[in-house]
Amino acid sequence: MRARAYKPYSAYKDSGVEWLGEIPAGWEVKRLRFVSDSNPVPSEVRSLPGDSEVSFVPMEAVGKNGGLALETTKLLADVKAGYSYFRDGDVVIAKITPCFENGKGALAEGLTNGIAFGTTELHVLRARHTADRRFAFYVTLSDAFRRLGEADMYGAGGQKRISESFVRNFPIALPSLPEQRAIATFLDRETARIDALVAKKERLITLLQERRTALITRAVTKGLDPTAAMKDSGVEWLGEIPAHWEVRPLRTTIASCLNGVWGDDPDGVSDVVCVRVADFDRVRLGVDITEPTVRAIEPRVVAERGLRSGDLLLEKSGGGENQPVGAVVLYTHPVPAVCSNFVARVVVSATSDPKYLVYLHKALYSMRINTKHIKQSTGIQNLDSRSYFGETVGIPLLAEQKEIAGYLAAETARIDALSARIRAAITRVQELRTALIAAAVTGKIDVRDHESSGGRQT
Repeated sequence: MRARAYKPYSAYKDSGVEWLGEIPAGWEVKRLRFVSDSNPVPSEVRSLPGDSEVSFVPMEAVGKNGGLALETTKLLADVKAGYSYFRDGDVVIAKITPCFENGKGALAEGLTNGIAFGTTELHVLRARHTADRRFAFYVTLSDAFRRLGEADMYGAGGQKRISESFVRNFPIALPSLPEQRAIATFLDRETARIDALVAKKERLITLLQERRTALITRAVTKGLDPTAAMKDSGVEWLGEIPAHWEVRPLRTTIASCLNGVWGDDPDGVSDVVCVRVADFDRVRLGVDITEPTVRAIEPRVVAERGLRSGDLLLEKSGGGENQPVGAVVLYTHPVPAVCSNFVARVVVSATSDPKYLVYLHKALYSMRINTKHIKQSTGIQNLDSRSYFGETVGIPLLAEQKEIAGYLAAETARIDALSARIRAAITRVQELRTALIAAAVTGKIDVRDHESSGGRQT
């Protein structure tokens, strides 16, 4: 995506606001409270019957950089108290960390009966007659609004929030209403172009990940030689496998499977790294301990259950509908460590290659073979490891396992490198989006001609 050339305004003046700097000579500086109402009361819903449907918006339905997921509706009587209220045309802003910093917010449109109630972690702005609601929305997306809001947050840890006072008193550069509309129309068009490009690139990453999974699955179930003689495995989901492979249970590929431990709070004496499911790198099938969890574990337990490079780690508890329990990763670190009580340490057998096995388990996971062995209790998924390791698979000899593992390491590395380049391109485009919004709503660029003519590419 090539950058466009934008000219500045012909004359500027000092805004009197340090971070804002100079603004176009014809613009004013106003605080948001003078051009909008914050967190308005739901006075207009009093005339609606309680059985009226309205949109319901939890935080997960608020998009980053705009958009609301409006699939959920509720009866007005059930939500009119205890939730944030807004209507079509209002600007909503996530106020809690990290949602605020991540750009969560939207211009409300298409609400059921024009009304919504949602998470209490929202600030709501309703533009007055002197402000265009779309322009106000883009102001709340600007880098300065988010950056200064983050610095002004109150509270501690994961409960930090921006105050209503910050929103109300935020100074903005305000052009005339027709010019606000022109800027908003320009940004609508340009951000839509950028968002379409990002969506296209994200779809490409999805296709690459699907190709990656298919590559792994085929290699560990059919081998690398397309001319190899095949035989029926006798396993419905597995189908045919190379004739020289053995058909046997997964448990024959391991020497032991021991549950992890959680230990006690660090004591400075018997502290050791404790690998959690959160440390699983599910793409590269490894462990990320750049921010390790440290627990106090008795030395005898570490001696018995300490991790060694080449161990597999099996997720035994946790998971959810979209990411069921049962992921397997490979531990390759020299750092002394144990795994947590939600994870099992799996030591592979002498006739098995751990790098091959982690790919095999990835294939089983992608085919959801693990879900047959999940038991649900008190909302937590638990994997029956004894049952899971009873699954029958096709196993080549050790030399072929290593050959397949080497091939997959090289091929997946190529796919991962391409995915990384695409993600970097997405980051650059998103940075362009942020910079464009900031420049337009502060008058650093004059987009009026671009709004009417579509602008020129350079």
